[in-house]
Amino acid sequence: MSPQIENQQLQTVHIVPLTAFDQNDKINADVQASHTAKLYAAGMRVFLPGAGTSEFHSLLPEEIVELVKITRDAAGPDALIFAPIGYQVGVACQTAINSMKAGATGIMFMPFAHPYMSDRGAEEYYLSVMDAADCPTLYYKKAEIPSDALLLKLATDRRSIGVKYSVNQMHQFRTTVNADEHGLEWICGSAERFAPYYMLAGSGGFTSGAGNVCPHLSLAMHAAFASGDYVKGMQIQEQILPIEDYRARAGDSFNISMLKYAITLTGADFGPPRPPQRTLTSEQEAEIRQLMEPILQAEEELAQQKSPV
Repeated sequence: MSPQIENQQLQTVHIVPLTAFDQNDKINADVQASHTAKLYAAGMRVFLPGAGTSEFHSLLPEEIVELVKITRDAAGPDALIFAPIGYQVGVACQTAINSMKAGATGIMFMPFAHPYMSDRGAEEYYLSVMDAADCPTLYYKKAEIPSDALLLKLATDRRSIGVKYSVNQMHQFRTTVNADEHGLEWICGSAERFAPYYMLAGSGGFTSGAGNVCPHLSLAMHAAFASGDYVKGMQIQEQILPIEDYRARAGDSFNISMLKYAITLTGADFGPPRPPQRTLTSEQEAEIRQLMEPILQAEEELAQQKSPV
């Protein structure tokens, strides 16, 4: 079991780094490491490499482990790194074990892709992997299973440290947070669009994909809300929302493709997303270039303000 993680360490932006692929559709370690170092320099301290926006469902288990190692080497020893875990239970156990050996701080259970789910089956799956890896554990809730009742039951386990909550029902979320007597950290799993409302309801942090292209803005937005400056926080959110609104088009199917193109505007080549992620038309690329221009300008201005004189 890794050293105790304090809730305060999780009360920040949890970045889901884009995954860089080379021309041979292999992980581009140099680009990935450079991007990770840039995010760390901006202030990111919690990393979820290989998770949803990182194309989890298109990655091999060994690629997830590789991303964990790259992130650890590039971000340094004080970064918290949670390896995404899913698929068949044996694969999940081995991926968790290998990720911990590669430098992960803990694991995060991804939403189930299995049919015919139940709380009982979910609990048995979770505990099988946790017993194999024995490490700090986050749960990602994006559907009915795991239920809030199961999450509260799992809160009694010493390895449970938090929940990435992405069912955007604020009263349900607030009721569950209030019922937690064991001090889990409840994290907004729905990024900048929903982060202000989750934070009002008890979340200390939020996940971000947009932070790949505007990390300073994402962190500034979190800092504003965490300090109680809601006016400033909403102003910064307004700057970021064009990214989030575009990603949400057509049932969130632009989630990855939009960012993979947007990051090229910063001079980085991450390669195209893997199938079955959608490809963009020239018209869509033009739209993204236009909406990103003021965001990248604001990001650059904020980055310069934070640079040491």
